[in-house]
Amino acid sequence: MSDESEIEAGLAPRANPNLYGHEAGEAALLEAFAGGRLPHAWLITGPRGIGKATLAYRFARFVLAQEKPGGSSEPGGLFGAPAAPKSLALKPDHPVFRRTAAGGHADLLTVERGIDEKTGRKRTEIVVEDARAVADFLHLTPAEGGWRVVVIDGVEDMNRSAANAVLKIVEEPPAQALILLVSHAPGRLLATIRSRCRRLALKPLDEATIRRILGEQIPGLDPGDATALARLAEGSAGRALELAAQGGLDLLREVMGLLETLPRLDGVALHRLAERMGGADGAERFRTVTELVQWWLARLIRVGGTGEGPAGGEVVPGESALYARLSAARRLDPWLEVWDKTGALFSRAESVNLERKQVVLNAFLALEAAARG
Repeated sequence: MSDESEIEAGLAPRANPNLYGHEAGEAALLEAFAGGRLPHAWLITGPRGIGKATLAYRFARFVLAQEKPGGSSEPGGLFGAPAAPKSLALKPDHPVFRRTAAGGHADLLTVERGIDEKTGRKRTEIVVEDARAVADFLHLTPAEGGWRVVVIDGVEDMNRSAANAVLKIVEEPPAQALILLVSHAPGRLLATIRSRCRRLALKPLDEATIRRILGEQIPGLDPGDATALARLAEGSAGRALELAAQGGLDLLREVMGLLETLPRLDGVALHRLAERMGGADGAERFRTVTELVQWWLARLIRVGGTGEGPAGGEVVPGESALYARLSAARRLDPWLEVWDKTGALFSRAESVNLERKQVVLNAFLALEAAARG
């Protein structure tokens, strides 16, 4: 799926005024700020697309809107004393919100994977030059208030040199500096960075919340499709929206129709699907199909291991019966092996530019072999 820095709940996180399902996380940040002893570095973790970066920017805007450290720019309270805020939210017409959304706030620095000047494409990692810019930025005097804020979105993408540069900053931060590290894979970070951050773990969104987001972002979406997308996305609103935009449900139904023919695949239908992986238009379709195959295999293995139905309920009618039939006919080992092999095949296809049609054919033939034993 696309990076969390690109899409969350239909808007870029820095411009998203809405936060869904993370009231406890917001309350924890508010409490820390109001207590006057705000940790200088926060590690905000959780699966992709659930709103981690949205919450980070929401907190950044709130902090930058304060007139002075620990104070509030909002009037109210007895005899003019600041009223204790109940939310991190700023209205979209607030000057801090507008400048943050436009990337023009002097006291906010965003770090994420940049563009490689040689290729014109996004880098695969955050490089040391980006991390060194953080130290330079934080040692400047705040231009507009009492705080300097850095958001590193996708902190696990830092290479070793960049990670070491950030480690020095979180070890010895300047006064009134706030560093928000957004990560869906905190295990890939240096343990020394993790140990110096206050961790805020966000949970996947529930089905009702994702249905609500889909309804707001895609008016007229069929309620049954909204439920299916919410279950398929497994707690990620960003993933649900992405699948809706890519026709993911139609692709899933096509894939599931093929899998229903196991242990002997419908060769004509398989080739019809594989043919659509070619060309520029087929690249995104290929990524979606390969992710759906891996998702289906993981569900099959979990059902086979627990003996229970698919977690969260069926996405496509007949899904439970198919899992029961295939897991009863074969031990788990062959399915674990094909899950591992197809995952490696799909990864290699992206990295060395294998022919996408042949990759899909090989993957489904591996599934057929596992089903037939």
